[in-house]
Amino acid sequence: MALRQSVGDLACTLLSIVRTRIELFSLEASEQKGRLVVLMGLTAAALLFLTLAVLVFSIAVALYFWPTEQRYMALCVLALCYLVIGAGFLWAVRRKLVHGAMPFAATIDELRRDLALAERLREPSDAARPLGAKELP
Repeated sequence: MALRQSVGDLACTLLSIVRTRIELFSLEASEQKGRLVVLMGLTAAALLFLTLAVLVFSIAVALYFWPTEQRYMALCVLALCYLVIGAGFLWAVRRKLVHGAMPFAATIDELRRDLALAERLREPSDAARPLGAKELP
């Protein structure tokens, strides 16, 4: 009867650990989903208003330089500035994606700790080792 109770207690403990890890994962997943939705909304709004600002600015510069001989030069300088700014933003996005925080890092850390604990439990203890046995390097 004691063996059956021990196995039952072990199963309950394992299920509790699995449930806790799944709850942690679901919390992190909902955080990531909310963060992604907010970022997408802010990005869409920023892109809309930045596009409008660039359009109005470009029209203003074109109208200002239209009666002069430098109108094409002014438009080329504007295009070059937009290209440099766009490339800078792409570089920033790439850097953020490559060096940003890893999603579900807390869940991965907990699972890593669980695995290390399980590995330590698998190793024979000093009390279970026979008297004449030596530890391997």
